[in-house]
Amino acid sequence: MLTAAAAGSPRVFLTGASSGLGAALARHYAARGASLGLVARRADALHELVASLPGRHLALVADVADPAALRSAATRFEAAFGVPDIVIANAGVSVGTLTEYAEDLDAFERVLRTNLLGMAATFQPFVEAMRARGRGRLAGIASVAGIRGLPGAGAYSASKAAAITYLESLRVELHGSGVTVTTIAPGYVATPMTAVNPYPMPFMLPAAEAAARIARHIDTGRRYAVVPWQMALVAKLLRVLPDALFDRLFAHAGRKPRGLPL
Repeated sequence: MLTAAAAGSPRVFLTGASSGLGAALARHYAARGASLGLVARRADALHELVASLPGRHLALVADVADPAALRSAATRFEAAFGVPDIVIANAGVSVGTLTEYAEDLDAFERVLRTNLLGMAATFQPFVEAMRARGRGRLAGIASVAGIRGLPGAGAYSASKAAAITYLESLRVELHGSGVTVTTIAPGYVATPMTAVNPYPMPFMLPAAEAAARIARHIDTGRRYAVVPWQMALVAKLLRVLPDALFDRLFAHAGRKPRGLPL
């Protein structure tokens, strides 16, 4: 468990903070008195969010696909607040992709670089200091979409499956160090990312509710959590569904529009 001080007013470094789930997480932690380092690419939206929050926070404009920019953001955070108590790798992009189209390879690269490499680059600047201190929380936002490959979402499903496995590797590497690693696999959350989906999205959560649930899992040091719990049941079913049945059921499932991630 977090100490009382860290649980109530932690120092939090959060990526993908300018909208959607990231902004909801920022509001949740700010209401708890946290000191936040908020990372996003969109400067205007990020500064607007910081100005709306109670407390003292840093707006750190950076693209998680740029490791040097993330290291610079981490240095600024540590100079202002010290080593973080919690680091949340939330930044992610999603777009429909089809392997038959050569132009979709650019989208594949962007999705994988942001959702997987960006996660590792978010944690890297802090791991050594957290290990030396003997405590800290690293949390990665994966997705239920990483459990099985969904049609028309090859890049996104692959990136989230890789994120789940990467976080497991990191958790084992840090076992016994006092630094915990939490994998969060959300289902559908009402954000701009899901607003473009042209298909039904069961058990959708408002972003604020999803953020509160995710924060509780991070606080308790959960290794792996699906949010909401109903999607955990779906996830377990998907894991055991025979390939032939899965193929038939999902071959004509709704698909996200193609294009380059925004």
